[in-house]
Amino acid sequence: MKVALIVVGVLVLIALILGGTLMGDRNDLVTERESIKGALSQVDTDLQRRNDLIPNLVETVKGMASHEQSVIDSVTKARAAMMGAQTPAEKVAADGQLTSALSRLMVVVENYPNIKANENFLRLQDELAGTENRIAVSRRRYNETVQKYNTDIALFPKNIAASMFNFQREDAYFKADTAAKEAPKVKF
Repeated sequence: MKVALIVVGVLVLIALILGGTLMGDRNDLVTERESIKGALSQVDTDLQRRNDLIPNLVETVKGMASHEQSVIDSVTKARAAMMGAQTPAEKVAADGQLTSALSRLMVVVENYPNIKANENFLRLQDELAGTENRIAVSRRRYNETVQKYNTDIALFPKNIAASMFNFQREDAYFKADTAAKEAPKVKF
């Protein structure tokens, strides 16, 4: 009888330890999933700041470089796509499109010294540069958070909790635009 109680006690203790570990792993994964949502929210906030600056920037350029309408239209369309993006994957794609359109707009500006000398444009350009830095930091934090979560749901023993509680991989990473991998061409 004493041996049976000891065996039952050991089994209960093992079950409690395993159950506690499983619940601890589940709680860690819930925390990481919420961190992903928070990091994406910060990216959204920074992207919204950029979206708020763009109309003023476009209007400044539009007044001085009216025959560059295709570039201005591409920025406007990309901004609309960004505003309409709902899922992380849509936001990543729209962000890449907007970043590319803004890069083309800045190339247009280089051809117009009167725009570069405009005080309003310079102020907007400084604000946009600061915002782009914030976006870069937010993207990096988001990507790091997603990477940690994805790593944890793949590693033992958290992978057991992940499969039991239906935690899924997050695949929406912010990536560099393919054009960013090419060296810029400088002409004098």
